[in-house]
Amino acid sequence: MTRIGLISDTHSFLDDAVFKHFENCDEIWHAGDFGYIGIADKLKDFKPLRGVYGNIDNIDIRLKYPEKLIFTCEEVNVFITHIGGHPAKYAPGIKDQLITNASRLFISGHSHILKVIYDNKINCLHINPGAAGHSGWHTVRTIIRFVIDGKDMKQCEVIELGKR
Repeated sequence: MTRIGLISDTHSFLDDAVFKHFENCDEIWHAGDFGYIGIADKLKDFKPLRGVYGNIDNIDIRLKYPEKLIFTCEEVNVFITHIGGHPAKYAPGIKDQLITNASRLFISGHSHILKVIYDNKINCLHINPGAAGHSGWHTVRTIIRFVIDGKDMKQCEVIELGKR
């Protein structure tokens, strides 16, 4: 069983509450737009960190984190990218990559819109944790915790960090 803390779109702001909410997580996954490398450093000093760069991230972040991250957690093939869309409207080429990689979990950020949607057509769960930072048009800052246990993805919890 792997407990995941999922965050995105921090835009150079990391709420101290994130550390409390992710204290029992085994890993933190960041879906891009860290804002500056110090955000990534704080997270990886706290827990093992997987992340991708977003459209606002500079060269320091882009040298350490890829645009797309494809890996297996337990028995689940995972695909993370910052700009990926969602099941009703994937970004160009994303659906093909999800199918090619037999992804069962697709994580993206960018929109600042919290989404947890299952795509029945390709048997893939999509999660966008919304935005945890202050920049953007969202009204509430959010993060997500969930568990991967073998092939199962469960115990998904949306956590509100407060108003933007």
